[in-house]
Amino acid sequence: MSPDDSATSEDAVARAALTAVAEPGDPAMGGLLAARSPAEVWSALRAGAPLGAPPGCRDEAFRTRLPRWRARARAIDADTLLTLAGEHGVRLVLPGDPEWPSQLDPLAERRPYALWVRGAHDLRNACLRSVSMVGSRAASGYGLHVAAELSYSLAGRGWSVVSGGAYGIDGAAHRGALAGGAATVVVLACGLDISYPRGHERLFAEAAARGVLVSEYPPGTPPTRRSFLVRNRLIAALTPGTVVVEAGARSGAMNTAAHARELCRVLMAVPGPVTSALSVGCHRLLRDCQAVCVTDASDVVEQVGPIGADPGGGEGVRLEEDLLDDTAKRVLAALPSRGSAGVAGIAAGSGLDPESALRRLGLLAAAGYAERAGAGWRRRTPAGEGPGDRVRG
Repeated sequence: MSPDDSATSEDAVARAALTAVAEPGDPAMGGLLAARSPAEVWSALRAGAPLGAPPGCRDEAFRTRLPRWRARARAIDADTLLTLAGEHGVRLVLPGDPEWPSQLDPLAERRPYALWVRGAHDLRNACLRSVSMVGSRAASGYGLHVAAELSYSLAGRGWSVVSGGAYGIDGAAHRGALAGGAATVVVLACGLDISYPRGHERLFAEAAARGVLVSEYPPGTPPTRRSFLVRNRLIAALTPGTVVVEAGARSGAMNTAAHARELCRVLMAVPGPVTSALSVGCHRLLRDCQAVCVTDASDVVEQVGPIGADPGGGEGVRLEEDLLDDTAKRVLAALPSRGSAGVAGIAAGSGLDPESALRRLGLLAAAGYAERAGAGWRRRTPAGEGPGDRVRG
């Protein structure tokens, strides 16, 4: 079975367990999952059965990992892990699921084995029109203002913001996006039942209510110094571009920037005072790494928006309804203008299966026609139109 296919329940349980067995992004485990089904890998680890090193992984390096994985596998009850997740409102998203962000796939053997997700929003759809924003924890007043203003303005153009939930620039970016009415994606370096930092507990609650929290780590996993660096590759991979607002010469933000460059994503940086140590990293990115200088949301959208996007527009990209295909039009017709409808109801109204309806909803959201509303979906009304008006470009 290909790891990109929708997983069976057996493979889902196996992937859930493997997130507690191997460190996220371990290319050895990624290689195993590319060669075998998750259920086969999990069963072999539990039974202590032989497992050969995957292609590209040195035998010696693999042999050092295997005993550690087997010991952890024997100590894990996967069903208990999934029950704990459910108690905290956390769901498991697997490669091939409708909610899986396919932009993570270029990570190849460093792709997540699965993602733990909490929040009202759909992770894939939240990332369709998104920008990563990172920077210093000990941010200056200038940096906090720029991050909040950029995120707020991007939200007004229909773009969500992805960041790491830390103090400083991360927190300002999340708050700016939420204040602007957009979803925000918080990528955490711990289990989603743990609020870290503790001072952002209310922010995380608001992000879950209006956006989404995501982690590679199962519930109950505390953060470590290494886990912050490992999660940075997800922040860079989830979006077409990363904005570094403030960064010291050596910082987590610079690590995220390096991942963005490695993945060939657009790298942007905000200039700061030449006397500020917090802007040394940004100036280095501009000088040595071909980062694009950005000073407002229009600059950012110009770099990451599709051709034809109006950088000054308040609605971002919006297709004429006549350009939608027949299936998308049926889904659009099934969307209410007031209240919301669940995926099952929309699927029934459009004559599609739920998975196909969800995929079309994601495309309609990216085109500016649909939005999440509570536990369901509704038609998005452009500024200046009443709820009953026809949705046009």
